[in-house]
Amino acid sequence: MGISITQLVIVLVIVLVLFGTKRLRNIGGDLGGAIKGFRSAMKDGEADATLSEKDSDIIEGEITEKNKHKDNA
Repeated sequence: MGISITQLVIVLVIVLVLFGTKRLRNIGGDLGGAIKGFRSAMKDGEADATLSEKDSDIIEGEITEKNKHKDNA
């Protein structure tokens, strides 16, 4: 019950007639640009994650007792 090659060719011909080759080329270029942008955003996100892991060397703590320091000058 799958789609045969002849059915795919018929659908492709109908799409070409409806939209035309120039518009399909523009749609393909826009789709390719969107995918490229998504991939670069994913790489940037991974780079940010590795930077935040490097920043995890910061030691956090809490002051439990306050030292009173007097200068005898």
